[in-house]
Order: sequence, then C-alpha cells, then structure tokens
Amino acid sequence: MNPAVQLATVAFLLACPECGDVLAVRGRSLFCARGHGFDIARQGYVSLLTGASTKMSGDTAAMLDARAAFQDARHFAPIAEAVADGVHRDTPPTPFSILEIGAGTGYYLAAALDAAPDANGIALDVSKPAARRGARAHPRAASILADAWRGLPIGDGRIDHVLSVFAPRNAGEIARVLSPAGLITVVTPTPRHLSELIEPLAMIGVDTAKDDRLTETMSAHFVLRDRDVVEYPMTLTHTDIANVAAMGPSAHHAAEQRAERIAALPEVVPVTASVTVSTFGRA
Repeated sequence: MNPAVQLATVAFLLACPECGDVLAVRGRSLFCARGHGFDIARQGYVSLLTGASTKMSGDTAAMLDARAAFQDARHFAPIAEAVADGVHRDTPPTPFSILEIGAGTGYYLAAALDAAPDANGIALDVSKPAARRGARAHPRAASILADAWRGLPIGDGRIDHVLSVFAPRNAGEIARVLSPAGLITVVTPTPRHLSELIEPLAMIGVDTAKDDRLTETMSAHFVLRDRDVVEYPMTLTHTDIANVAAMGPSAHHAAEQRAERIAALPEVVPVTASVTVSTFGRA
C-alpha cells in the first residue's frame, strides 16, 4: 500500500501533537481541524515531533543496517514468532490496531500484522533512519517519527495491542492510548541472551533483576497476564556476530577493538538467544 494511503487509513488513531485533535491526510500532509500540518516525507513517514529538539537520538542507520541483516538471516525468527503468536491469540474478531514503540526496522510489527490480517499497524520511533524503514516494513504499517517520552501522538484508548521489543517504554502513555481491553507485549533479554559473546567482545550484559524491574515499572497501570521464556541456540558466523554486536546497546562499546576480537573467535560460534515475552493488561 502507498505510505500516504496507509497513513490515511490509521489517521483516526493519531492525535495532533500540538493540540490533541484528530488528524487526517490531505494530499501529502496530515492536518488537524485547527490547521496544524505535518508533511509526509518522500520516504513515506510523517514526523510528529514538535517543539524543542528531542534529546533522544535513537538508532543510527548503521545500527539498523546491522539489525536488518541479522533479522533477515532469521536468527531472531523464533522471537518474532512468539510475538506474533501472542497477538494472534489475543486478536478480537473485529479489525484492530497494533502500535510498536521503538519499532526500529519494523521486523516484529510486520510479524504481528501477518498474524492479524485485519489489523493496521503503526511503527513509531524517534530515529529518522528507523522511520524510513518503518514506512516500508509492511503494507499495513504506517510510520511515525515521535519521541514516546514526550507523549505519544495517539488518541486516548485507540490502540488494541502495543509492542515493545528490546525497547524502552513509557507505561503511563501506553496506558492512555490503550483500549480498555488492550494488551501490551514486552520482550526483554534474559542474562543468558548472547552470553557467550559478552566477555569476548566486551559487550554490555543484562541485569539479572530486569524482569522484576519491568513488572514494577508497569504495575501502576498494568497487571502481568502471561510470561514465557523463549530460549534457543544459534550458530553464528563472524559476519553474524559483527551484526549482532553492532545493532544494539553495545554498538558503541569497545567498537574499535571489535573486529580484532571477532577475528580471534572460532569461525562458527554457538550462541544462546534468550528473552522473556511478557503480556500485560490493564490493572
């Protein structure tokens, strides 16, 4: 679907970041009734960032290129399938909306939309390179450039399912935009995730209390409905390892020595993928 057409399809879900009114597509722009306008970029996304420049930088183009290459190799396919299964299991009989916050490449949103053929999706990210990718992630996905920590440009109670996969989340804003029966799926790494690479590549490890902290931060608005661990072995080449190290929080950590460290590893390395998939509903 043409990105402008898809934005028109989901415009009723959006809210003007200036005044909160509903947005509608006219030509190559989104407008609210009060005349605030937001141009659709030629790459297909629309920026709903307003006011002072955001302090959030998001992922760089190089990080997203590495992530897309790793995802295209299907190393994280079981994680995407777990996200899609959760959405499919909780799909209502009528069309519904899916929002991915910190969508990055849009990989997980695309999997969720494939599992929910009547749904429309919104890929939201603060990174322009991510917004460009989000616009072509799926025919039923619209791409929004916005900073979730400054408020989601979404109307109250408009979203039926929110995804947060390896991304920070604003629980208060999610509670505001989620429909009464809506759910949020959060994917976080366990301490075993990529554990075989953390020491050799000086990567950033995972806090052992991460799941407990997640539940605590969500508890003001949500209750935990379901939690599963998805864990499996991967066989990674040096190219795969370079991509997985460059695509996340360790991208800028010990980067100068990374090529040398990777070269010292065996040609093929067994590495564990391990994440927690948590589903929350309203408290």
